Amino acid sequence: MTFTPLDTIGKTNIMLDLISQRQNALGSNLANVDTPGYVRKDIDFSQYLGSMNSPLETKLSSALGPSGIIEERSKEQVNPASELMELQKNSLLYSMATRRMSNIITQMRTVINVGK
Repeated sequence: MTFTPLDTIGKTNIMLDLISQRQNALGSNLANVDTPGYVRKDIDFSQYLGSMNSPLETKLSSALGPSGIIEERSKEQVNPASELMELQKNSLLYSMATRRMSNIITQMRTVINVGK
């Protein structure tokens, strides 16, 4: 398997997009805590992470669930404490993904500068 930075950038970009969508779903859940009949929403994005090839991504995909689509969880009521905890987890995933993107860009800069 060959390393291609563009593939890595694309994968990280997908991760950032999914994390952003999940943040919106969790925020919507918190905003509608007292709305009668509101159905909790969430995003599981292991389907996308599972197609990536690092052990960390595979481990994350095992823990996060089956798809990247916002799913309504009809039997689940919104629990504010749980939603806040999920927001924290999502924030950690975001930090990890942004650091990864920063590292990729740093590597690309290094290659460009060495090649001059």
